[in-house]
Amino acid sequence: MEIVGWIITILLFVVGMAGAVFPILPGALAIYAAFFVYGFFISWEPFGFWFWSIQTIIVVVLFVADYAVNAWGVKKFGGSKASVWGSTIGIIIGPFVIPAFGLILGPLLGAIIGEMSAGSDLKKSFMVGLGALVGLFSSMVVKFILQLGMIVLFIIWIL
Repeated sequence: MEIVGWIITILLFVVGMAGAVFPILPGALAIYAAFFVYGFFISWEPFGFWFWSIQTIIVVVLFVADYAVNAWGVKKFGGSKASVWGSTIGIIIGPFVIPAFGLILGPLLGAIIGEMSAGSDLKKSFMVGLGALVGLFSSMVVKFILQLGMIVLFIIWIL
């Protein structure tokens, strides 16, 4: 059963890291779930209060940062609340509506549509859309670093 536990744990780590790039995947939650799989299949012994506290804080920071960094990108380029909402909706549905390019076009078009619905002209709306992309890519970098940190802490903790 230990081998099965390791396989599932590693698969969840891979899904988690892919989630740093593809927002439709539950990145941080997959990594967090991997810790439970390890505990159930292998051992709970290495984990204690500090492990769970640190990992939980990282997950909370990831969720807050994911929204905040995206909103920061939109706001930095002069976007309104409507463009933040449009960008967020675009991130979620973009990959489903436009399979090959939805990850990029979703937040861009969502922010543009949101900003135009708030009364801005096309030029400003396009700049806000670019801000959404800056936020998206910045968010990906932050998520990648923090999620990799979660995995590294896990490895350090079990050794």
